[in-house]
Amino acid sequence: MAKTRKQLEKDLMKFPKLEKEPKLFQRMNNINTFNVYENDVYLRGTDEYGNDFQICFDSYNFLEWINTENLEYIKEQLIEHIKEK
Repeated sequence: MAKTRKQLEKDLMKFPKLEKEPKLFQRMNNINTFNVYENDVYLRGTDEYGNDFQICFDSYNFLEWINTENLEYIKEQLIEHIKEK
């Protein structure tokens, strides 16, 4: 028997509300696995709280963005950060 719209709305109100707002920023603290499947690059690791975390990139766009110039800049910034410590 199909439910009426009012019954569906009533059922929807029974679902628990989120305790926290969804995270808009999450830091990948540790990368421990990567995978390439079809046209996607997956990086998997843990976030700043030790929870599993995965991010997926389009392979072509990832390679286009991580070109030599961008990698060199990242290395320079990391070296400066290490020297400051």
